[in-house]
Order: sequence, then structure tokens, then C-alpha cells
Amino acid sequence: MKSCLIVDDSKVIRMVAKKILHELTFSTAEAEDGQQALDYCKVQMPDAVLLDWNMPVMNGIDFLRELRKLPGGDHPVVVFCTTENDIEHIQEAITAGANEYIMKPFDSEILQAKFSQVGLL
Repeated sequence: MKSCLIVDDSKVIRMVAKKILHELTFSTAEAEDGQQALDYCKVQMPDAVLLDWNMPVMNGIDFLRELRKLPGGDHPVVVFCTTENDIEHIQEAITAGANEYIMKPFDSEILQAKFSQVGLL
């Protein structure tokens, strides 16, 4: 079973993502901000990270840059999931090491399609 770390400061978004990912047979863990996510990854590297951009403590882009520096940090497939939809944000995310980018709100079909595109399904 593949694992996915859901990183979002919204409990509702984490709950929805968790439900969808469980239907896709992923085990899940959750973090409310980038620092919690980074601490988690230092202990246990997930197969995938579903990542929000705007969060307190440490935002998504800073987390991604730090993740990619960790031993094994190049392994997780990172899918940004955010309301930031301008080309500058998308390019910054891809440059920082994101594998894919989806817009909020998302649903099961969108998540399944993106996870298939990046080879997780």
C-alpha cells in the first residue's frame, strides 16, 4: 500500500483528501503546516505528498524546497493542491520540485487523474 502525506492547514480539506485517498487504497498521514510535514518526512518518507501552498509556520513552497534537500527527499511525488493558479506560482512550484499541480476545489476524479498521470496509480 502506498502512503500519502496530506499537508493542509484546513481540517476539512485534509478530511476530504483522506477519504478520497483511502478509496484509492493509500495509507495517509496528515500535517497542518510545512514544519509538521518536514518533521514527519525526517522520520518516515511517504510515497506521495498532497501539498497546500498557503499555511502558517512554514508554507508549501518552503516545505518542498526543504524536503528535496533531505536524504530520500527526491523520492516522494509531490502534488501541489492550492488556490494559487497563476502561471508564476505554478512555475515556481515545478522549479522547486513539484511533480504536478491541481486546483482547489478538487474531487475524486481530479485527484485520481493526477495521481495516475504521475504514476502513483
